[in-house]
Amino acid sequence: MNFNASRNVNPVGGPRKAKRVSDVSAMGVPSPSPAYNTPPAYSQGFETVPPAAPYQQGIQVETRQDFAAAEPAGNFGYMAGYPQAPMPSAANIGSMLHQPIVQDMALQYGSVLAAEGRAAVSRELGRFVPMTRLRYYFAVDTRYVLKKLLLLVFPFTHKEWMVRYDQDSPVQPRYDVNAPDLYLPAMGYVTYVLLAGFMLGLQHRFSPEQISIQASSALAYIIFEMVLYLITLYITNTSTALKTLDLLAFSGYKYCTMIASLLCALMMGSTGYYCCLAYGSCALSFFLVKTLRLHLLSGPREAEQRSSYEYSFPANPNPYSESWSKAGAGGTKRRLYFLLFVAITQPLLSWWLTYHLVPARPALTQAR
Repeated sequence: MNFNASRNVNPVGGPRKAKRVSDVSAMGVPSPSPAYNTPPAYSQGFETVPPAAPYQQGIQVETRQDFAAAEPAGNFGYMAGYPQAPMPSAANIGSMLHQPIVQDMALQYGSVLAAEGRAAVSRELGRFVPMTRLRYYFAVDTRYVLKKLLLLVFPFTHKEWMVRYDQDSPVQPRYDVNAPDLYLPAMGYVTYVLLAGFMLGLQHRFSPEQISIQASSALAYIIFEMVLYLITLYITNTSTALKTLDLLAFSGYKYCTMIASLLCALMMGSTGYYCCLAYGSCALSFFLVKTLRLHLLSGPREAEQRSSYEYSFPANPNPYSESWSKAGAGGTKRRLYFLLFVAITQPLLSWWLTYHLVPARPALTQAR
């Protein structure tokens, strides 16, 4: 109840009895408003909106919602209020890799990648090494190897030395025993290095460094003689049909003579070595003369054209005809000199690379 003091005083008369007021609203005083409005109720099926945070003057209350506590239905996780894909586990990845489709895709990708790698390697090697030309020199079979070895050992019985051609290119070595190859020189080089280490071991002179010394020295002599031949052709201005790989093939046939001489030294000592080396050197020189003569004397086509021109018009008063004939004769002499130079240096290099491996007595007798 409220007491109104102004109403208890009577201005005219005496004191007036106080009046009790039981209804406050009748006095015209507004009713107090609540702190916040009650949120309206929502029907079922709609998401309930959280009530607004209470606000007081000067104070702001933050409300945080814990999304980790609530576990939403379905296979979705919530991040920043948006559904995200679930993280795959190791078991799911393993089962996925075992699927045939995934394996086929990986196999196809690996084959494509390997093909691109081979193409890149062949392209880079093709800048320095003629890979297509090398395939020709290694196109051999067992029959060719046996015939070539017999030709190197017994060249005196061979009659036909011409190299057969298929249109403008020579046929592969497997179809022509007269064609040069690089298979026998490569195998001869490896066999020589291993045989040299074996002979040093029988003489108690072997050490692990000796294998590398023998291999490097033999390789150095191969490079030396190739450079020597090419410089000789360049200085003498001798043009031939020989290619660099042809010279490498013909200079590598000496390893067959060297291996045969070392095997004879194992069984018969120094006597057998020198006898085998003498016969092998004669056979090798005869083989080189017969084979290289066709490659060297075939020469450039210009010389052939000049010689045919001179033969057709012998009485032509051309002042250059005599100089042409002299140039052709000089070129033929230079080719013959180069042929003899190769035929002599190959036996000398065979002796130089093998004489220090020969024992005084048969090596098999010393081993016993």
